[in-house]
Amino acid sequence: MTQQQQRIAVHDGNREPVFLSPEEMAVMAGAVFPLAERVNGAAGEAFDFGAWFARFRERESAAGLGEPLPTHLKLEGADAFEAVIPWEQLADAAVQFALAGSPLPKNGPIRLYVPNGSSECLNVKSIVACRFLRDEARRGEASYGFKRTFSADDLRIKKP
Repeated sequence: MTQQQQRIAVHDGNREPVFLSPEEMAVMAGAVFPLAERVNGAAGEAFDFGAWFARFRERESAAGLGEPLPTHLKLEGADAFEAVIPWEQLADAAVQFALAGSPLPKNGPIRLYVPNGSSECLNVKSIVACRFLRDEARRGEASYGFKRTFSADDLRIKKP
């Protein structure tokens, strides 16, 4: 599947995920701008994460009426990278979805930039899933790293 055809899985609570293309997400956000407006030296086209989320929430409101705002955004990359970002740090977040009018040639289908976040991880590339988390106990700094999966054999104690 090409990056243009890839869809991002958007998970909100216990509801079934919604699958959106980067282009659908950009249209939903309502406006596109040069990424360099928020991230010095960055190329490409982006949309405002907050504007997109507000319209996504409006669209999905029948299913989540009255649900509180998320406390965190969890992003999952195609390369098994994961990041959990506190919601309040996403105010200036931008989602890159195109470069010179075409789908991202690498690091796509979308990439999130958080210019004013607390983490050294300024951006998350190759995003294939977004999860809105509601967990007050997890407030604080962003966390990130590569997902590690273990097999049953990996967990068994090996005796010499």
